[in-house]
Amino acid sequence: MRGPRAVTFPTEDRAIETIEILDPATGATVGTVPMTGLAEIDRRVEQANLVQPTWARTPATERAAALRACAALLRERADDLAEFNHVETGRPRSEGAEGISAGAATLEQYAELGPVHRGKSLHGDFDATDLMVWEPRGVVVALTPWNDPVAVSCGLLGAALVTGNTVVYKPSERAPHTAGLLGELLAGALPEGVLHTVQGDGRVGALLAARTDVDVVAHVGSTSTGRSIAKSVAATGAKALLENGGNDALVVDTGVDPVWAAGQAALGAFANAGQICVSVERIFVHRDVAEAFLAALVAEAESWRMAPLVDLRHREQVHAHVRDAVHDGADPLTGGAVPDSAGAWYPATVLTRCEPTMRIMREETFGPVAPVRVVDSFDQGLAEAASDAYGLAATVLTPSMANAQRAWRELPVGTVKINAVFGGAPGGAAHPRRASGTGFGYGPELLDEMTQTKVVHLRPAPS
Repeated sequence: MRGPRAVTFPTEDRAIETIEILDPATGATVGTVPMTGLAEIDRRVEQANLVQPTWARTPATERAAALRACAALLRERADDLAEFNHVETGRPRSEGAEGISAGAATLEQYAELGPVHRGKSLHGDFDATDLMVWEPRGVVVALTPWNDPVAVSCGLLGAALVTGNTVVYKPSERAPHTAGLLGELLAGALPEGVLHTVQGDGRVGALLAARTDVDVVAHVGSTSTGRSIAKSVAATGAKALLENGGNDALVVDTGVDPVWAAGQAALGAFANAGQICVSVERIFVHRDVAEAFLAALVAEAESWRMAPLVDLRHREQVHAHVRDAVHDGADPLTGGAVPDSAGAWYPATVLTRCEPTMRIMREETFGPVAPVRVVDSFDQGLAEAASDAYGLAATVLTPSMANAQRAWRELPVGTVKINAVFGGAPGGAAHPRRASGTGFGYGPELLDEMTQTKVVHLRPAPS
């Protein structure tokens, strides 16, 4: 099994180690990226602190213009970014291109919103002026994932930069070429020292999160890493902004078209090989439609042309969840076996007879696996969907308006989707719950997370 090569973090820049990236489709080496050394990290964080006051004093319209220039560069180099994304993670080029377009659009959105980010006047004494103003927090550390490296990064970086923060950007070690090019393009449209890209594995992220000279640590990734970051910033006083793992449920009510519902379930579970933050991870189907639903879901799974998983290390984690479920009594209706071929391929898998105590129902699998539990009522499905350690998102398929209303009110998650596993209007923002994190990670409200308020009371001196 091979993934990013185990390395010893360098103590001196002359002892730089490298991260090796393998093509997930073939297992062949596609490139190596040097880890940023300790001395260089110190230098870049120091420079980010030195430059930040000047960037904060830059007119908001000029910061916004810089973000528009960044978006234009992304669109110009979209093909290169999509190719890097494909080679490093296996994501289809067309899907990668959609992520890059979304990232550019996010930068443009924040370019519009940044200059009008809110403040307000307060009603105090007649002879005084009272204000509530928003100011940048300072230096933001952005730790971003591999599964949608451009779109997610553009959200955190765009919101931080347009509000006057400087950024130290550490992308996932599973997509260093993609994110490295992204960082290079953005830095080229910004004043020197405003954005710094550093490369490395989780130890570099941990080092950055533990520093006392950064003000925000924004992380999108696993729950275990998020919890480690939360402990670090509790000691340093930095703000933690965390979107962590999810274990998203899909509840299929009686009365729905089971073939349509199976198509929705397959899309939610198998798109990007199940490697989406809001992929469907647990399915609760009403007994009335279960037989037809399962038959259609198996047919869907067998028709999907899957992309490979990001690497063999991740495939082993996915397969371990399936293997444990089968050992505990789950029935694999299709898939569930590791292919005898090079690369990190894994088939679309449907499991039935799944129980709430199984690991595959309790933890995020993050792969093309659809674990199904047949329930006797909508009430049971909704209750079991809600009983989970995570709280990122959930979907309910139902013809009943009453059940739809109950679902969005009762499910303890940040996003509830009714009758569609994906979709939603632009600009929405949600708080993840429980083990899924804390704080707004996108939308206009992310500007609030990247800033802090100050109350000003201004009164003339006595004459």
